[in-house]
Amino acid sequence: MAMADLAANSNGKPVVLADVAERQEISLSYLEQLFGRLRKGGVVESVRGPGGGYILARPASRTRVSDVILAVDEPIKATRCAPGSPSGCHSNNGRCLTHDLWHELGNQIYLYLNSVTLADVICNRVMGTSGIFEHPES
Repeated sequence: MAMADLAANSNGKPVVLADVAERQEISLSYLEQLFGRLRKGGVVESVRGPGGGYILARPASRTRVSDVILAVDEPIKATRCAPGSPSGCHSNNGRCLTHDLWHELGNQIYLYLNSVTLADVICNRVMGTSGIFEHPES
């Protein structure tokens, strides 16, 4: 939400986090932590001094939502298992029966977020055609 707000309200000028916090109803201290990670991840740049704040490091059309998620160190996964670990989520290190299902869901989520830019979000271009899933027996 904060990154979409930044992209929508920047107009090439730094945006103050307090303004983002107010518009999006997000804690300012939480935003400060997130934007520290985003800066280290190269997704945003900070501008010091009067009129300072944050700007996107790349245009919104080249900033993918997956870049944002990965920069704040939020793994995109749907399993309990540690990422890249050959061990499973059971106490005996075995994989649960549905491990591959949830692992592939995490992959699909990443692929989708990697295909969406901040420009897509702020221009309302993320409405898919998936609609609401109805089970055939309903």
